[in-house]
Amino acid sequence: MGSPCYSACTIQSLNPTCPSSSSSSVIFALHKPQIHNNIIQNHTWRRIITCSSNSRRRMASVAAMNVVSSSAEVGIQNQQELKKGIADLYDESSGIWEDIWGDHMHHGYYEPQSSVELSDHRAAQIRMIEMALRFAAISDPAKKPTSIVDVGCGIGGSSRYLAKKYSATAKGITLSPVQAERAQALADAQGLGDKVSFQVADALNQPFPDGQFDLVWSMESGEHMPNKEKFVGELARVAAPGGTIILVTWCHRDLSPSEESLTPEEKELLNKICKAFYLPAWCSTADYVKLLQSNSLQDIKAEDWSENVAPFWPAVIKSALTWKGFTSVLRSGWKTIKAALAMPLMIEGYKKGLIKFAIITCRKPE
Repeated sequence: MGSPCYSACTIQSLNPTCPSSSSSSVIFALHKPQIHNNIIQNHTWRRIITCSSNSRRRMASVAAMNVVSSSAEVGIQNQQELKKGIADLYDESSGIWEDIWGDHMHHGYYEPQSSVELSDHRAAQIRMIEMALRFAAISDPAKKPTSIVDVGCGIGGSSRYLAKKYSATAKGITLSPVQAERAQALADAQGLGDKVSFQVADALNQPFPDGQFDLVWSMESGEHMPNKEKFVGELARVAAPGGTIILVTWCHRDLSPSEESLTPEEKELLNKICKAFYLPAWCSTADYVKLLQSNSLQDIKAEDWSENVAPFWPAVIKSALTWKGFTSVLRSGWKTIKAALAMPLMIEGYKKGLIKFAIITCRKPE
């Protein structure tokens, strides 16, 4: 989960559909390369004006190439900063989460309008996994997976659960070295070391060959991806022919046909959440569906489960306000503290219908 937020121009460089941001809501600011004063002195402009038309065209071409090169370098630099921020956040906070909530670092699934005790939430997280499998029709014995990849695996809760459930092999990837080490230690302790393995890797450049996995699983990691097109492309690439992709992720609401973007107020709220949870850009469920279609994936289904996860964030806040939770957050570090302070914003986003908890499944053609 679920998520540094960049300034508006930085986010646009990573994903043009991302809402813009005010300068007060940034962690990493993108500074546009400035033209040095001596370039715009009068005598320089006089020389340029006297150039031949061919020379002007050549100069413009060189300038355009320099801009493209500069933009690419900036994009790469910002993505590296983003990845480091995500890794640092989860290095800091994963131990606290495990101590209070267990090894499943994602929302729980609840019946709408249900009243839930804090002790019920771990069961709701398992229910989220089972409901996702049911939605994708993995409950069919004929579709039982034998090889699984968990993209954005956290400390490996889903990987171990799915490997045990299906007697399958599973590989998990995360940006956090702390998470990868802890996930492997838990797998070894549970006797799963020969079936489940974890490594530090980038979901946008997965270290796996094409067509390796029957089940490609991404539980609340898509929101952290700066390039949604490449993310979906990698999910499709590593899926085996006939394999299933299950993507559960935070989205913003779908735009109506008359809208070109979210409202300024909605963008402002999302950018505050970006700042806390290290999210580069939001997109809608409809955007994901289009990306899946562009990769020629089949049997695409999507559903909004926002109502089914409504009790989750209030419960997380309640657990953070216990003495154990409060002292653990304070000891963990500034990144975790910022994330904790932003939790009410998630509730606000859900209540306003801006944030959507989406499940999207599909199948790779055989």
